[in-house]
Amino acid sequence: MQAAQRGGLGYADLAGLVAVMEGDEKHSGAANSTLDVLWVLYDRVLNVTPDSVDDPARDRFLLSKGHGPTSYYAVLAAKGFIDLDLLRGFGEFDSPLGYHPDRSLINGVEIASGSLGHGMGLAVGMVLALDARAQQGARVFCLVGDAELDEGSNNEAIAFAGRRGLERLTVVAIDNQSSTYGWPGGIEQRFAVEGWSAAVCDGRDHDAIERALTTPHPGKPHVVVAHVEKDS
Repeated sequence: MQAAQRGGLGYADLAGLVAVMEGDEKHSGAANSTLDVLWVLYDRVLNVTPDSVDDPARDRFLLSKGHGPTSYYAVLAAKGFIDLDLLRGFGEFDSPLGYHPDRSLINGVEIASGSLGHGMGLAVGMVLALDARAQQGARVFCLVGDAELDEGSNNEAIAFAGRRGLERLTVVAIDNQSSTYGWPGGIEQRFAVEGWSAAVCDGRDHDAIERALTTPHPGKPHVVVAHVEKDS
C-alpha cells in the first residue's frame, strides 16, 4: 500500500491527513506552524526519498521541534515514507507515531526528539561526521522553534558551527514570537553575529521558503528564519 501511495498526494491533502490524528497532546499550534516549511523541504529541497533513507549520500532532516509532530507525520505519509493507515492510530499505546517522533520506529526519521534544545547539537555532530567521512553531497537540515533557542545548548551549537564554517548545515527557525525575551535585531542577527549566512521569509509562502532554503552560503552554515503568525 505504501509504495502505491508515493507521489500521489499533494499539499492540499495535508490538512485532511493532520485532521485524522487525534489526541490530548496533539500540540496543534506547534505542528501547524511548521506545516509549510516541512512541505517545501520534502517537496522541493531535500535529497531523500522512501527508497534512499539508508543512502549515505542522502540529506538528513532533523525535527528538533519534536513536541508537535502531526504535520511532520502528515508530510511523511504524503511522500510515502509511512503508511497512511498509521495516522489514525497517532498517540495510541501500540502506534509507532508517538507524541514525539522516534527514529527507531518511523521510516525516514533521523532522530528521536521532543526535549527542546537537542536537535541543533545533534545536527552539528552529523555534519562533523559527514565531513570526517568526506561524504559528498549530503546536507543536514534542522528545524527549531524560536522558544527553543532560549536553550543554552543551542547557543553553543550556533557559536561552534559559525566558527567552524559548517557549510553543510541549514537551520530553519520558526518564528511565531514564542520566545521569552527575543533577540535584538531578530533571530537572524543572533546567528549572523556568529558567522552564519541568514535569510528571512514568510513561513507560509512556499516560493519564498524555497528561495531562502536554497540561498548559496559558501563556507558558512545557513539559517532561515520563517515568520509564522502564532495560532491562538
